[in-house]
Amino acid sequence: MAPKRRSTGNTKQAQSTLAFHGQSTKVTKPTSTPTSSKTKKTKQDPALAESIVRTNLPAVASPDLEEPTTAEIAIIDQAEQEAAQEETAEEKKARKVTDAQIKKYWKAKESVRNAPRVHQKELSVEEKVLREWDTSGQYGPCIGIARMKRWKRAHRLGLQPPMEVLAILLKEQDRNNIKAQRAHIDELMSSRFVET
Repeated sequence: MAPKRRSTGNTKQAQSTLAFHGQSTKVTKPTSTPTSSKTKKTKQDPALAESIVRTNLPAVASPDLEEPTTAEIAIIDQAEQEAAQEETAEEKKARKVTDAQIKKYWKAKESVRNAPRVHQKELSVEEKVLREWDTSGQYGPCIGIARMKRWKRAHRLGLQPPMEVLAILLKEQDRNNIKAQRAHIDELMSSRFVET
């Protein structure tokens, strides 16, 4: 059996009892010495204060987004080198691919999927095909290489890349759309973010 508790009288309590009825509910800590305005004075280095006052940095960063980045320039150069070469038999065959064949190719790709692509509704069929080409890993990496160069490399390696992709790339090249040579994932990976 446990021994009985005995009250030891009124001694000073180390912690005050919290009561939430009737009185104010503010809990304060006891302070030993009040701080005065004389003791709060801080020392400042005059040279540091002058350098802080002198800095005139612009508040808003304004990156020049019109200039192409180094990666974009490299991809444009790759695309121009591929375009400068003489036309191969595959390119001649790809130029004969019609828009109907490209749409048929895309419908076949979509029928394999379990659910339709929700996030790509606003894109054209050509852009959807190119983005699917970017994400297909069996043809090699897509970051840092022009789409045309990637297609030709996959063809040289015997990986049988889709002829429809080459047809779209050639059409975009004829329209002087150099941005079509860069993979969308490559743009996302090397994009410049501006914090506001």
